[in-house]
Amino acid sequence: MAELLKDTLETISGYKNMNPHYEELLDILEESLILREQYRRKVKNDIFNVNESLIEKKLAGGFPIVDFPGGTFGLEGPREYFAALLEIANKRALEETSEIVEKMEKGELDYTKMVRDSFTFQQDEDEQDDDLSGIFDLLGFLIEESLRPSLEFLSEKYKDTIFKARWSEGYCPICGREPKISELREEGGKRFLFCGQCGFEWQFRRVKCPFCGNEDQQTLAYFTIEDEEKYRVDVCNVCNKYIKTVDFRKTKKKPNLDVEDIATLHLDILADEEGYE
Repeated sequence: MAELLKDTLETISGYKNMNPHYEELLDILEESLILREQYRRKVKNDIFNVNESLIEKKLAGGFPIVDFPGGTFGLEGPREYFAALLEIANKRALEETSEIVEKMEKGELDYTKMVRDSFTFQQDEDEQDDDLSGIFDLLGFLIEESLRPSLEFLSEKYKDTIFKARWSEGYCPICGREPKISELREEGGKRFLFCGQCGFEWQFRRVKCPFCGNEDQQTLAYFTIEDEEKYRVDVCNVCNKYIKTVDFRKTKKKPNLDVEDIATLHLDILADEEGYE
């Protein structure tokens, strides 16, 4: 794990040199990944009270393992991690962070409520900006990341069960989140979706929209950017959604999809400009 983290930090350093526009976000991610490893080691038990007797039935029925937002779970560890993440972001003196800290101190933001709301809230299209601040949601990132070590514990514990269940839905089998990014792997270019909430990856059909299930090749397309052949944006003209895809097969390198998600924010901006969500 230490070697993997070292490789990831080297990748981040390279991206900061290539994309100085993302340097602040990559700095936050860099420190967060180091801190994540520390908190991951602290997680010894399942805080989400997963009923193991129901797992196979839930997966067979297309339901994720964890019940959000109605489930009962303890958030002491994630809340502590969230506070540490907020401190990291606050050191960067980002305007958004100071506003979050101020509202937390005034009691206007409640961590437990934010966690539960994060699984049901959909941002109003009219509130989205066309610039980077509208594409990257700092508070959303901090909330998601605060749950990551605890959800990775479940991912590791139940990955074999999920594999045997042949999960084929377009949302995460652990937490139910929609994927943020996907990866093409192996000789035949198998497609794997990645959940930014819990870090789980699962295989998914190459020609199919993960959001609406559309399989019509006439309404599925993708676009790329010159000199960035390892990246593409897959779009669906039925539901009007998109997902970024990375293809590192030629480089034989295993990408860290948390890093790639931030390093490709320019693709989110382009997709937004083209009218995709």
